[in-house]
Amino acid sequence: MPYQIVLNIIIAVMWMFLSETYNFTTFFVGYLIGILMLVVLQRFIPDTFYMQRVFSVIKLILLFVRELLLSNIDIVKLVYKPKLDMKPGIFELPIDLKSNWEITLLANLISLTPGTLSLDVSEDYSKIYVHAMDIRDVEASVTEIKETFEKAIMEVTR
Repeated sequence: MPYQIVLNIIIAVMWMFLSETYNFTTFFVGYLIGILMLVVLQRFIPDTFYMQRVFSVIKLILLFVRELLLSNIDIVKLVYKPKLDMKPGIFELPIDLKSNWEITLLANLISLTPGTLSLDVSEDYSKIYVHAMDIRDVEASVTEIKETFEKAIMEVTR
């Protein structure tokens, strides 16, 4: 992936030299031409196309923003109820992530989402302990986190 980015920047700079105009617009046009060239020559480049990972990062950011908004709405509903009927609890989230960076990112995304807090990571890095403000179904919560955050993190890092 770094090789593709460097190659794309070199193509953009060469486009600037060939156009004999040295401004951002010419660089940007050269960068877009470089992306098109990399797409066409993708089978000769050893790694996957780097723009796929960029789209995966954007998808992860949008997923987090969506989950942030939805959980804020849920928390506001809970706070403004006249009678609190919450079921707080701690549950164990088994994870398939391997690297420390992936596990840290997942734990931070869980903690940044209102209503949940990652408490601890197990010694063998296979589980995260999560406190939820209102947990009705543990299996549904585990499945939701695994299908959203964990899946998106794996798309970005692998």
